[in-house]
Amino acid sequence: MRASQWARILAGVMVLGLWGVDGQAAEKADQGPTSPEQKWQIGFTPNYSSGKFGTDTTSSFVYAPLSIRRLFRDGDVTVVVPFVSVTSNGTATLVGGQPTQTIPGTCLKESGTVIDTSKPECLAFLNRGGAANKKVTNSGLGDIILRGRYYVVEEKDYMPLIAVTGRMKLPTASASQGLGTGAFDYGAGLEISKMLGEKWIAFLDGGYNVIGDPEGINFQNQHWYDVGAGYYFTRDVLVSAYYEEYRAILRGFVNARDIFLAANYTASASWRFSGGVTLGLSDGAPDFALTVGTSYRF
Repeated sequence: MRASQWARILAGVMVLGLWGVDGQAAEKADQGPTSPEQKWQIGFTPNYSSGKFGTDTTSSFVYAPLSIRRLFRDGDVTVVVPFVSVTSNGTATLVGGQPTQTIPGTCLKESGTVIDTSKPECLAFLNRGGAANKKVTNSGLGDIILRGRYYVVEEKDYMPLIAVTGRMKLPTASASQGLGTGAFDYGAGLEISKMLGEKWIAFLDGGYNVIGDPEGINFQNQHWYDVGAGYYFTRDVLVSAYYEEYRAILRGFVNARDIFLAANYTASASWRFSGGVTLGLSDGAPDFALTVGTSYRF
């Protein structure tokens, strides 16, 4: 794809308000137009996840993103710069910050533990940094993500808050070390929330991601959604639960499905704290993930 085409895509996504599926569920309490006095937000939301992804080998991931968000009256734009650490035998990696199985089942043998090097199509995965018989740990810069949202409808009596969303993943992570796919991804979607009385809030998000293909690998694009509800124990404490599903990027594999439990605490007009636990419901998702985070607005 030519540079001019990428420029047009990037400009289009920026107009939508950039968005990604990289731990954003912990930021539900930040939805809605912001105070005009607050124009910036800096956040840090490290995450640890682990899973077998349908194999006999456990892969684990540390995803520690630093985010810089520009706040506007009707939306926001964010740059996410993550540090990542991946321990795997090449069967899984991070796609937009999300642990994902990235090797076809036809390339696995011996009960899903060893990569079958006799098949030429499977060597592409090993050439990207996988280890056929053992796990290795690599760390470094992850894929930089541009994301955000634009509020097209503000919440009223019977009308939910609706935002148009979009995102772009820049392939800054090392594909040879298994830290990413080495290809551009981009996508768009919708984000909807509605207060139900004074304590309850409902969420519905969904979108579609165009997944870039590394050399020798054919990923399918990904649709995703989450649906959930939250309860304000106090004005500053929100506890919520979500069901999430992401389409598998490899044909023939089950979608990633999980339950995400989150808590948000607004300590002041400037400081926010969050935490969450993810429990995998399918082989396409990590078995579990733990997230903590904090952000400062000014």
